[in-house]
Amino acid sequence: MRLEGKVALITGGTSGIGSATAVRFAKEGANVAITGRNDERGAQVVEDIIANGGEGLFIRSDVRFSADCRQAVDQTLERFGKVDILFNNAGVFHPKSIPDCTEEEWDETIDSSLKGAFLMSKYVIPSMIANGGGSIIHTSSGWGILGGDKAAAYCAAKGGLIIMAKAMAIDHGPDGVRVNCVCPGDVLTPMLPEDAEKRGMSWDEYAEGAADRPLGRIGTAEDIANAVLYLASDEASFVTGESLVVDGGGVAG
Repeated sequence: MRLEGKVALITGGTSGIGSATAVRFAKEGANVAITGRNDERGAQVVEDIIANGGEGLFIRSDVRFSADCRQAVDQTLERFGKVDILFNNAGVFHPKSIPDCTEEEWDETIDSSLKGAFLMSKYVIPSMIANGGGSIIHTSSGWGILGGDKAAAYCAAKGGLIIMAKAMAIDHGPDGVRVNCVCPGDVLTPMLPEDAEKRGMSWDEYAEGAADRPLGRIGTAEDIANAVLYLASDEASFVTGESLVVDGGGVAG
């Protein structure tokens, strides 16, 4: 198994890409701690982790807040003794242009993705260095590379993660800590129907546009989990500072 004996900490782990990655990691031999704000969903994902061969831990945490991030890292270290993999996956999306975006929506978007990744990394990296290294993966987006409509705050956050990963890779490569991004395209998670509704579009209309890419379909959470697994594993031992686009060719087209 590719993650035998490893410990992973996943933010935004109670649904979508986060929960799919937690299960994928467990299948590959990892013990997995997840964070989120929904106790019921957290408990269900822990059950799924255990059912797939790993030990699971849910930590109620909001990555926008320093104390919550420190607590998440401390509880993971207390339970499992180390963190080999940090997957900064938490985030929110408000489909707004700059004039339409409220200051609160801007702050929530930036803080959930970019600040959250900063805080979690801040508290994890010292333990990774002490343990001889590790792998950090941020969930960015194709829209962190190209931009997109009615998504200014989201694009700012996701673009920031890409350049932050490069800077972190330079700083911590000598410590044995690799830092990369995964950049999904449209993925069938709860966020997509919510976005369609907020944009005033029918699901059929929205889904047709989302699938308009060279591979002709919307991605699945498992598609992204497979890419994160690669970046987390020793197969990517010479990969750092990179952004792996997993979007069915949307950025290419």
